[in-house]
This record gives sequence, C-alpha cells and structure tokens, in this order.
Amino acid sequence: MRETAPKGIQWAVVRCVINGRPTETVVDVRASLADMLRSEYRLTSVKKGCEAGECGACTVLINGESFNACIYLAVWAEGKEIRTLEGVTGAQGELSAVQRAFVEEGAIQCGFCTPGFVMTAEELAAHGTGYTDEELRKGLSGHLCRCTGYENILKAVKRVAGR
Repeated sequence: MRETAPKGIQWAVVRCVINGRPTETVVDVRASLADMLRSEYRLTSVKKGCEAGECGACTVLINGESFNACIYLAVWAEGKEIRTLEGVTGAQGELSAVQRAFVEEGAIQCGFCTPGFVMTAEELAAHGTGYTDEELRKGLSGHLCRCTGYENILKAVKRVAGR
C-alpha cells in the first residue's frame, strides 16, 4: 500500500505508548492523531465531530493532559503516552470512578460526546479535588453536547473532581 502512495507524500514513524502499550506506526506526516488512533488502532472512542478542535469529541490524554486529537498531528505524539477511553477501564473491564459517576448521574445520552467529556474529567480528577463549579465549567468548556443541559455531566464530574 505505501509503495503506491502519490508522489510528494511524506511518511514518518511514530513511536508512542497508547493505552499502556508501546506502539510504532508509519503515518502520513499530515495525519491527525485522531486519524491514526481510529485507522491504525481502531480506537473508536476518539470521535471525529467537527475536525476543527471545537467540539471536544476527539479528546484524549497526552502525558496526562487533555488535547483535541483532531488538530494534534500524529507525528507530535512521538515519545508520548496517549490514553483514550479504551484505556480508562480497569484490567478486568471495570469502570473507572469517572465512568461510574457518569452512569450514576445519568450524564450519558446518545454517547457521542461522552468519551471526550470522560477524558477531560479523568484529567481533572487526576489533579485533585476542590474545584469550584465555575472551575469545573471552565474545565469542561471545550466540549459540546447536543443532548443534555450539561447539569448531569457537571454533577458527575463534581462527584469525582469537585468538592
């Protein structure tokens, strides 16, 4: 497949850790991290919503910090640790505290935006608790949900990262 690629396309090898597993992938240098994660690793929790960094559906953790994978080039992932929703569950498939809070607070509707919200909530929870409502709203502000009024999502995040 790579031998028949159009002239002018540049390829690069990206070595990183994805959900705890060391990986090595050859990518088009123009490919987004979202494209690499979905195409090469079938990590479909990384949603392609707006593809402009506006909706947060593609949010992943890179070295523990949330990023929009749709506007993050795959080659920038070199040497980094990437975590997607598939890497949040425990070894036996048990839900994380954040995922349990989302279920218990009814913060999931259609589910399209949920992986991105969960990944940002995982980052917030990892940095401790004691956030004010205002700080949590600001932390979640890079996400769009078309189904809810955000209140149940905020309740879920408050449960694990709030007061």
